[in-house]
Amino acid sequence: MALKILKVIWVFSLLGTIAAFMYVYAGLPENVIVNENLETISLSRETFFYIVLAVISVANALVFVVTRIFSEKESDFKAWFYGLIAFANLFFVIGLSFISLYNSNEKYDFSRLGIIIYGSVGLLLVWATSWPVYSFVQKFFRKQPI
Repeated sequence: MALKILKVIWVFSLLGTIAAFMYVYAGLPENVIVNENLETISLSRETFFYIVLAVISVANALVFVVTRIFSEKESDFKAWFYGLIAFANLFFVIGLSFISLYNSNEKYDFSRLGIIIYGSVGLLLVWATSWPVYSFVQKFFRKQPI
């Protein structure tokens, strides 16, 4: 049951990521600023599009690889992996939104975005570490047959 629920959540997160990506891409300038520290890193709009498209595609294609590699007995792991990619999609949406906001001409207090960006990374890390904890608990606290 959890596998089906997380599969649906993953599909909707993928659709949301694609919609956010298309919306962000439509509003980007010709040169997209990715980083401004000592030297500015900027990419052309098309290069940014293909790099982000490749990252999102590879991350979401891993779902199909994992479902083919692991058997039906390991549905817990597959459900966890669907959740992991759903949280990765959430991070992609937040990251794309930040890049869009940063490249717009709007004045914004970017220090307020830290909680959202780090929160999405935190959720991703919590979910990523939940599988080792779950498998440890299952291994040591499962009732042994007599």
